[in-house]
Amino acid sequence: MILGMMCVMISTGMATVAPGILKDAIDGLRTRQMHHSILFYALAILGVTLVTATFLFLMRFIMIGVSREIEYDLRNDLYQHMQLLSSSYYNKMYTGDLMSRANNDLAAVRMVLGPAIMYSVNTFFTFTFALLRMGMINWKLMLISLAPLPAVTWLVTRYGAVIHDRFKDVQEQFSRISTTVQENLSGIKVVKAFGREQQEIQEFEKENYAYMQQNRKLIRVWGILYPMVEMMAGFGILLVLWWGGRLVIQGTLTLGEYVAFNTYLAMLIWPAIALGWVVNITQRGAASMTRLKEVLDQVPEIQNPEKPAVASDYQIKGKIEFRNVSFGYDPQKPILKDLNFTIAAGQTVAFVGATGEGKTTLLHLLPRMHDPLSGEIFLDEVPLREFSLEVLRKQIGYVPQDAFLFSDTIEENIAFGMEETVAENVSHAAGVAFFEEEILSFPQQYKTVIGERGITLSGGQKQRATIARALGKDPAILILDDSFSNVDTHTEERILQSLREYRKGRTCILVSHRFSTIQDADWIYVLEDGTVAESGKHQALLNSKGLYYDLYLKQLIEEELHIHG
Repeated sequence: MILGMMCVMISTGMATVAPGILKDAIDGLRTRQMHHSILFYALAILGVTLVTATFLFLMRFIMIGVSREIEYDLRNDLYQHMQLLSSSYYNKMYTGDLMSRANNDLAAVRMVLGPAIMYSVNTFFTFTFALLRMGMINWKLMLISLAPLPAVTWLVTRYGAVIHDRFKDVQEQFSRISTTVQENLSGIKVVKAFGREQQEIQEFEKENYAYMQQNRKLIRVWGILYPMVEMMAGFGILLVLWWGGRLVIQGTLTLGEYVAFNTYLAMLIWPAIALGWVVNITQRGAASMTRLKEVLDQVPEIQNPEKPAVASDYQIKGKIEFRNVSFGYDPQKPILKDLNFTIAAGQTVAFVGATGEGKTTLLHLLPRMHDPLSGEIFLDEVPLREFSLEVLRKQIGYVPQDAFLFSDTIEENIAFGMEETVAENVSHAAGVAFFEEEILSFPQQYKTVIGERGITLSGGQKQRATIARALGKDPAILILDDSFSNVDTHTEERILQSLREYRKGRTCILVSHRFSTIQDADWIYVLEDGTVAESGKHQALLNSKGLYYDLYLKQLIEEELHIHG
């Protein structure tokens, strides 16, 4: 930036030399002493112009280039920060809004860091050098030419704050449009299934119209500021023409001095106009930086410990203990209440219960997607909060209810959690999930691109892909959250049979509404109202004829109705 500013200073300084040469040339013509010097003055002006142009190019190349580098760093910082933010933050924010901040707002900030700074420095040096030269010619005429300056200052101050507020409104409305488009494209199947195309088109048109109106409000202010600044500059030229012309007629000012003075004054017109433009860009950038800081100032709820209790190469054994653990997204309404249980290393346990009893929420506590409101979770006798997030999450294979896949190849999706993509490991993981046979039937096999969110795969195929992705990590703890809901019972049994061998020596946690999935678990916990209502093995729980037995009968009845329905 300093180097760029030096180029600005040199180019501006050289630009103010040319009118001085022109002054000497014109005054020389009047005294008829130019016969042998005209070529010298012409070459001098040409040389000055070439130097000015060279440093003008360097100014733009350096300062605009620097702004792009800052934009690169800032975008990386923003993305890195967003990766570190807790999942609860994204529960409150819209994807379209965040995308708008990462694109439009970042571009507006870049404009401040590049063109706005460049033209501000250019304006400063142009005014400084030009006014010095004008003062050397005639300081009284210089003061007269500056008469409109207070009005320009008032205009810039008055309308700058308005531009800031209105541009912020524009960006916020653009965020709403982005959110509308993102949600509709993500849920296009639902929109079409409900025949909501026209309603959604009308809703978008309404948001788009509001965006146009917000821009019009901004344009009105910008449209007033720009010509008003130019008009004030023109008023200064008018004063110089009137007063300076009288001085030339009186002989107080030579014609060369008058021409040079007007040339210097003309040099101030663009900076005066650019000043309004810079104010516009700066206020836009300030509004956008405010929006970016709203994201950057967010402190992740889940923090890495300052001094982790275990080394970075620690291998988790898998013993898990909940001690008086309570949690709720709203602290006043806990979902899990005072949970106490222990899962031995290498044990397979299952959690069952009615919908909304907190089974998935409980699973989210293990990889520290959330931290308990009270109580403590221990892993291998060490408090979970004292593990670094990298060590913890690296050794947990998690298959969520929502079988999310990336817009990439099947191979890259399965290898997502691996240190490096190894074809044999990918194939083995797919084989355990009983997905390899179908993958090999695809045209490009493992290189098949599956589209956004795995749209080209069936529900069962997506679930098996996510199971393979979790297995590919070779985790110490495997978490399956209702991961067979879209898989037929025959395929489910084959996968479970394969997993029985795979999960030996690993801690495995299951959540399922299908009792066929959990019946061979080492231990089963039944959740009710956020607490453990019952626990034991499958047969023992059935024999006790409690809550587990009721849930089991209910599923049998549902299956009968489905078969005969």
